Amino acid sequence: MSKTLAAFAAAAVVGLIGGTAAFIFFQGEEDAFAQCRAGQVGGGDIGGPFTLVDETGKTVTDVDVLTKPSLVYFGYTFCPDVCPLDTVRNAEAVDILEEQGFDVTPIFISIDPERDTPEVMAEFTDLVHPRMLGLTGSPEQIRTASQAYKTYYRKQEGDPDYYLVDHSTFTYLMVPGMGFADFFRREETPDQMANRVACFLSAANEIR
Repeated sequence: MSKTLAAFAAAAVVGLIGGTAAFIFFQGEEDAFAQCRAGQVGGGDIGGPFTLVDETGKTVTDVDVLTKPSLVYFGYTFCPDVCPLDTVRNAEAVDILEEQGFDVTPIFISIDPERDTPEVMAEFTDLVHPRMLGLTGSPEQIRTASQAYKTYYRKQEGDPDYYLVDHSTFTYLMVPGMGFADFFRREETPDQMANRVACFLSAANEIR
């Protein structure tokens, strides 16, 4: 990770654990999801409206795609190492959750609209998981979505066809009607991620 990316990633963490929590339900004075969190409450205004393009070329919004509990990740298909590992980890967590009776959608949002066409996204996500949804769009649409989730990305200088993109690597748990629940760092295993997601969803079902 470059020094610049590390600095922006650190800033993103500060944004995640600070500010007004967007997904706190109280029972008395206590956070109903405290037992599910790895550390401090994942706060900040994470998530928000976006308009993107799905793998079929159809324009969709956050309302269209966040219809189930979802694991949202920002990356790009040309990524040589981090993105494949993270998306496969997310897919494995989704399969573990399915075995436990939880229906969770893995979502991959491109930060490289120049190369990640709907066709490219479809090919990539089909290889990772049959239910993974790939989203791309115009540079402006991608920027809006990234800003909503407080992610960072920056295209590196170099070959116009084989450039790399620095980017943050958090995965976000989004729950319909509740919004942002928590984030997962890339060092968390599929089992660890699945256990925490299951905890959130079980607790949410209890208080609805």
